[in-house]
Amino acid sequence: MQKITCLIVEDEPLAAEVIEDYINQVPFLHLVQTCEDAIFALEILQREKIDLVFLDIHLPKLKGLDFIKTLNNPPKIIITSAYQDYALQGYELNVVDYLLKPIELSRFVNAVNKAQQQMEVSRLLDTSQIATDRAFLFFNVGKKKVKMFLDEILYVESLKEYIKIVSKDKYILTKFQLGQTEDLLKNKNFLRIHRSFIVAKDKVDAFSATDVEIQGKFIPIGRSYKDLVYANLEK
Repeated sequence: MQKITCLIVEDEPLAAEVIEDYINQVPFLHLVQTCEDAIFALEILQREKIDLVFLDIHLPKLKGLDFIKTLNNPPKIIITSAYQDYALQGYELNVVDYLLKPIELSRFVNAVNKAQQQMEVSRLLDTSQIATDRAFLFFNVGKKKVKMFLDEILYVESLKEYIKIVSKDKYILTKFQLGQTEDLLKNKNFLRIHRSFIVAKDKVDAFSATDVEIQGKFIPIGRSYKDLVYANLEK
């Protein structure tokens, strides 16, 4: 597994030590540097490839949220703060997560797992290709990467930690979240119709108030998705 390179921006030594210790306990994280202020962090970002920043808000010289605004192509950012007042502003700046101090290890691990998943989605989007005018993606299946042409996918079903991607002739199981898959397939003919299902709109043979039919398979429509389904399929 490729390591995620990390930067800590924290002016409190004890808080920085806690985050450093947590990073050392997560196998896929690698700490590049700890910075006491955002100005030093900017210097590091200019010369090092940083995937993930753990950022305090109340910093000397340049505050954490202002620091984010200076970045044209920011890495993933997890805010670490003793104050919950800035959470909304943080999420408006597209941070991965907002951790309140004192930070528990389990909460830290959840946040970095979320960051890793977002990076995986970004990587898949970056590596998606067009071949003979057909878009496809590679998905991890066991130790292999399996190609799926998007125009062959009938529907995607959530199976807890895995998703099942079904085409006419085959299906694959890959460790992925349905919400991530929805982001990956956005604006590509796919529609979320249930908390557990995404369907290809052009493969829908019939639909009612309760389900859609695709090649004899009846897939339920979630109550909260009904209006969205009708708006998209009645066009």
